Amino acid sequence: MSQATVLIVDDEELIRWSLKDRLVAAGHGVQEAGSAREARALLEDEPDLVLLDYRLPDGDGLELLTQIKQARPETLVILMTAYSSVQSAVDAIKQGAYDYVNKPFEIDEMLLTVEKALETTRLRREVKELRAREAAPWSFDRLLGESPAVRELRELLVKVSSSPASTILLTGESGTGKDLAARCVHHASARAGRPFMHITCSAMPETLLESELFGHEKGAFTDARQQKKGLLEQAEGGTVYLDEIGEMTPLLQAKLLRFLEEKTFRRVGGGADITVDVRVIAATNRDLDNAVVNKEFREDLYYRLSVLSVPLPPLRERAGDLPLLVKFFVDDFDREFGKTVREVSAEAMKLLESHHWPGNIRELRNVLERAVLLSEGATLEAEDLRVIAPRVPIGDGFRLPPHGLVFEDLERELVRQALDRAGGNQTRAATLLGMTRDQIRYRIQKFELELPPPPGSPVS
Repeated sequence: MSQATVLIVDDEELIRWSLKDRLVAAGHGVQEAGSAREARALLEDEPDLVLLDYRLPDGDGLELLTQIKQARPETLVILMTAYSSVQSAVDAIKQGAYDYVNKPFEIDEMLLTVEKALETTRLRREVKELRAREAAPWSFDRLLGESPAVRELRELLVKVSSSPASTILLTGESGTGKDLAARCVHHASARAGRPFMHITCSAMPETLLESELFGHEKGAFTDARQQKKGLLEQAEGGTVYLDEIGEMTPLLQAKLLRFLEEKTFRRVGGGADITVDVRVIAATNRDLDNAVVNKEFREDLYYRLSVLSVPLPPLRERAGDLPLLVKFFVDDFDREFGKTVREVSAEAMKLLESHHWPGNIRELRNVLERAVLLSEGATLEAEDLRVIAPRVPIGDGFRLPPHGLVFEDLERELVRQALDRAGGNQTRAATLLGMTRDQIRYRIQKFELELPPPPGSPVS
């Protein structure tokens, strides 16, 4: 820490001299003021600590204390007075004083109080700097792109982050950057200094997910050997990010809805209501409108979550952003792997631009990570991107139903033909149609389609 500065405000020159002599000897910078007017001028230098006399020739110490705390709340003030009383001490603390010292005081005791105050200042600054460094990687600048879709997204997320809304729903295909958006919202909000807790709803069974979210009491189930706080309690004052909320079971949907409505919950096996203040950011790549229609997702929970709904655009709808993203990832992986890749060839960029990117930015990142890792020259060539399959135009070989253009019939027919062409491979069929695997699985169930037998399988 750099040299701390202490401002001594007292009309008694002897007190200022004795304090200054010892503080300078201890390695601190010192400024002096004999009046409130002089002190106000020196406060512009932003001292770390103010030693303030209760009575000044041109003003009241409490009044100056109030002005200091209003202008710079982080500045600590120790009030000194020869007119001590319980009430004056209470008033000083209420106005924001760090401590209260009676005159006459022992100089060593005063120096001890000063050192404690300066240590508090140092720790507060370190925490502030750590929080700033932690938040830096999650600025909205991380949402790369200059397309209208991305500019609109950034503007919307800035508004959402500063809103008092307790729930936010991020929607969009897999790989569009919902995790990044959630962290950016948290770190740009008033909750930035509090925890950000992340859980993927599809990554664990219902009972474990319930315990992770709400916590449990000792003995609530076989392995509950001690009480455990859930993520909602641990995130007090901060944000809980529920990824893949569309995969949450109906029982947990009901419990989550109760929490969102009442701000209270009970641990598993517990009987007492627990109240916490958290923001819930939920994310899904599922079509929740259809999930509600099909009774797979609670309608009331959906409406509660979607008060502030933010759709993230797929990569194919972000015209012009691909070169910027490619450069970012190539440069990033080049540094990480210690490679010498400096550019992307025109043929490689053409191949990248021709791909449909069903996995969106995540797929692009993975492809470029592999390409940079295996590259051997300064230029990334098309052959380094051989994991990308040539795109088959959706319309190539597809036929409209003979009885006309009824949308559901057309949708059913296109999905059926894609599955036939892909030999029943749902991932490949989804790629042909520009869908995710979850989207095509939903349509297979919706239209009750039978998958074609895999090539070479025996015919009964």
